[in-house]
Amino acid sequence: MKIFITGGAGFIGSWLTESLIRSGHQVTAMDDLSTGSLNNLKNVINAPGYTFIQDDILTSPVLEKEIRNADCTIHLAAAVGVELVVKDPVRTIMTNVQGTERVLKAASDLSKRCIIASTSEVYGKSTKDTFSESDDLLIGPSTHSRWSYACSKLLDEFMLMAYHRNKDLPGTVVRFFNTVGPRQTGRYGMVIPRFVAAAMKGEDLRVYGTGEQTRCFCHVFDTVRALEKLIPDTSAAGNIYNIGSTRSITILELAKLIIERTNSSSKIAMIPYSEAYEKGFEDMLHRAPDCSKILQSHGWKAEISLEQIIDDVAEYYRNNGF
Repeated sequence: MKIFITGGAGFIGSWLTESLIRSGHQVTAMDDLSTGSLNNLKNVINAPGYTFIQDDILTSPVLEKEIRNADCTIHLAAAVGVELVVKDPVRTIMTNVQGTERVLKAASDLSKRCIIASTSEVYGKSTKDTFSESDDLLIGPSTHSRWSYACSKLLDEFMLMAYHRNKDLPGTVVRFFNTVGPRQTGRYGMVIPRFVAAAMKGEDLRVYGTGEQTRCFCHVFDTVRALEKLIPDTSAAGNIYNIGSTRSITILELAKLIIERTNSSSKIAMIPYSEAYEKGFEDMLHRAPDCSKILQSHGWKAEISLEQIIDDVAEYYRNNGF
């Protein structure tokens, strides 16, 4: 197949590219390198069947052409990370909404298969133990920029579903639950690379809030495996799939586990949200996925342990620096 990936130099995009190239697919990637890196592509940049385009999906004159030439477009380009979202909500909204609008319009006009990446953030402030794709979504007020990311990705989902219903767009939504692993940066608030880097330097691990909030972490290799199952499956059109691990851990316990796995002398520093983010910042106490839909339809479930994730991130830092 010919695959076009937006955000192809990013964390997930680069690993997906490598896996697809190994499987014999042709891949074209587009990335403006604002958060992605050419270093992520060093293993494929000269590979037969691979093309990289440095461009912005908001303005690129070749976006529609690349979608036309591809059998499937994987739309991963987005503003990501809580810290980036809180500090630059305008960029978050513009990139996530207008960029996706361009991708979906072109894919719809050309009747091309596409998969867009959404996020567990769309579940918002719901207090359910686990979230399934058909659950109601509870988003916070527009006065808190923290919710701009969730709202922008949710609008992406609504646009895809509208194109699917009205134009027969063969599109699919994937909701990622904390995809982590090697190459992920901690610059924008991603907790595992941030904690691992601090632990390996012997610095304090800064745990925000009470530390009792729980999350589930999915290795990027498991996420890539899920995407590869969905890419050729046109019967997945019009569907939403949660992609994540079902193992929950508190952020405080995560910090302790990372200190243990890295054999670090680091301590844990508890930081109030008011010091870490804007005034009135809201966080969700628990967020865990129900992944039974993709398990039943495609036989996929997360298989790589949290301990292995931590070890892989630490090994990446040892080999590549921080």
